[in-house]
Amino acid sequence: MSKNTSTLQEETKYNRAKLWQIVLFTLNNSSTNIYLFAFGFVVYYATGLVGLTALFVSQIMGYIRIFDGVIDPAIGVLIDKTDTKFGKYRPIMVLGNIITVISFLILFNIHGMGEGMKIPIFLLALVVHKIGYSLQATVTKAGQAALTNDPKQRPIFNIVDGWVTTLLFTGGQIVVANFLAPKYGGFTPEFFKVFIPGVMIISAILGILAVIGIAQKDNKQFFGIGEKTTKTSFKDYWAIIKGNRPLQMLTMAAAFVKFNAQMFGDQVVLMILFGIIFGNFGLSGTISLVLILPNLLFTTFAATIAQKRGLRYSYVRYLQGAVVSLVLLGGLLFFANPGDLSFSNLSLWTVAFTVVFACAKGFASTPSGLALTMAADVSDYETSVSGRYVSGMLSTMFSLTDSVASSFAPMSIGWILAAVGFAQAYPTADTPLSPQLRMAGIVMISVLPLVGTLIALTFMKFYPLDKETMESIQIKIAAMKQGDSNEAE
Repeated sequence: MSKNTSTLQEETKYNRAKLWQIVLFTLNNSSTNIYLFAFGFVVYYATGLVGLTALFVSQIMGYIRIFDGVIDPAIGVLIDKTDTKFGKYRPIMVLGNIITVISFLILFNIHGMGEGMKIPIFLLALVVHKIGYSLQATVTKAGQAALTNDPKQRPIFNIVDGWVTTLLFTGGQIVVANFLAPKYGGFTPEFFKVFIPGVMIISAILGILAVIGIAQKDNKQFFGIGEKTTKTSFKDYWAIIKGNRPLQMLTMAAAFVKFNAQMFGDQVVLMILFGIIFGNFGLSGTISLVLILPNLLFTTFAATIAQKRGLRYSYVRYLQGAVVSLVLLGGLLFFANPGDLSFSNLSLWTVAFTVVFACAKGFASTPSGLALTMAADVSDYETSVSGRYVSGMLSTMFSLTDSVASSFAPMSIGWILAAVGFAQAYPTADTPLSPQLRMAGIVMISVLPLVGTLIALTFMKFYPLDKETMESIQIKIAAMKQGDSNEAE
């Protein structure tokens, strides 16, 4: 390393964000996540109120995710090419939220339509929703590249995101399982009349706050290497994707990690686990409350490790922890029965299950949040190599592989349940526990996530962006901005 490079390493001026900017922009992910939470109840609405079969709904939900992945590259190009007086990211965020609102207004009013219109409108609403969701969600990854490039600041996003997401999903599960569902007699029209407007209002508020957070950084001077950024034509995108090895490895790993996170949050899986194996669906809300602090600690610890040892190191260590925890979880569920899990009458079994479940969920799901920030690292890598700023396209590549792989979550659930006799309707809290349902639950919550984790670990062996590499990349980008990139090589 030359003397000039050493000086650059000491004096690199990072594009740092204020803490409040990071906190508020993080809420863009929360704004889309609450729709993701609500989406888990679509299957009960479609089967219980619209009259569609469980197997049909599960397969359609999977195919829609594949469609999501197909349109994502086009959304990425749209973001990269967007240049307005309101910035690159803010118009996309607002447009995406508006479209998702419209899609939910259509989706959850299908039960009042004529029989011949139900399936076509159901499919249309799902397509519209995925377009809106992808528009807004893509900015979560892409915008971080402009928000801050400080390797020590970027994990702050993960801490805040993890805390907000934990509180959002926990609060949502408690409200649904312990208040709304009991009050309205399950997933009834009255339930959805209260639940869905609440989701839309909360999402809109969070989205507005996120727009405020990114406002000052939604500026050309923070994109790539500023005015010196290399122009990118449509024909350049394939070469970028083909030549960016970090992108290829991380997108594949992140896809299988997202699959794991979906399985742990799927309402059908939670129904089988708590409502049938343990005999009380309300326990899903209770354990969510119990795990608030552990979930926050898992997130905070992961980001703290990332600040000290790098995002890659933290990501891999958590996946390794998931392997052990998922094996233990499957073993415990093999011997579980209704009544075994009780938080009013604590037993050694309840404590053991809670600890193992917390570890399995924490280790298997937390890396999904880390990938949001690692996408910004991949974008910076591309800038350092080619001088291009294509955060939109690169971010949507994560969504593409994520969508294709995670489409197997609802599809897998549908196939597994159909194999044990539930092709027409999903199991409910009134469904008695059988050996077949027990094995179905173990496969969905333990075996499949274990396989996904092992595949993700394999890809991460070939992901090169560790802490030292990212520091070198930021030095090189700083030199390129100064017009002296040769000194950084």
